[in-house]
Amino acid sequence: MEILDLFSGDQLRPEYLSINPNGVVPALVHDDNIIIDSSVIIEYLEDINLNLKTLRPKKPENVARMRAMIRYFDEVAGPSVRIPSYNMAFLPHFQDMSEKEFIDLAESKPLRKDFLLRMGRTGFSEKEMNDSMSKIKATCDRMEGWLGESGGPYLLGSDVTFADICIMPVIVRMKDLGKSDLWSSTPLVSEWFELIQSTAIYEKTYCEGSLLSQVYPHLRRS
Repeated sequence: MEILDLFSGDQLRPEYLSINPNGVVPALVHDDNIIIDSSVIIEYLEDINLNLKTLRPKKPENVARMRAMIRYFDEVAGPSVRIPSYNMAFLPHFQDMSEKEFIDLAESKPLRKDFLLRMGRTGFSEKEMNDSMSKIKATCDRMEGWLGESGGPYLLGSDVTFADICIMPVIVRMKDLGKSDLWSSTPLVSEWFELIQSTAIYEKTYCEGSLLSQVYPHLRRS
């Protein structure tokens, strides 16, 4: 496993771009096969049969339901979480650059060029921030409905699936940014998140230094 320093541009080095031409993480190389995109990687790991607890439902109709949830997360919550992340955490880094340095950086991004140029060195607008928060709140509302329908405690019922794994980082990121109020009116989501955080796997995933608030002092709250 190789850890990349994204602000140093490790993801834009030719050797990494030969693996993932999008210049983003994560990427997996296994038996000379290159797998990119986190939601694709996690299903691939199950397909190669690592003899771990399955995270894919047994019934085909539930697999389809799970994948529909993941598509929703990829379309709505995933893009939305980037705006508060950049505005609240990364923006000071870009403000320290000259305009030329910032443009050069944006131009070097295969997948995020337009996003960075839209943000600029002044950040996203209040309207864009509000729109993003609304979409994440809508995601929490949608999850509340799914949890109610399945009986919980996970999105598809008694067992954790890829759907839970795919949305979990978004909820963790928003909590880290001090936005836990987005799910304060959805008690089933709050219970789901508490359960997720209580697992040993969660502790291994979010080790010291993996949260933005542990890297950026201005995010730390007393």
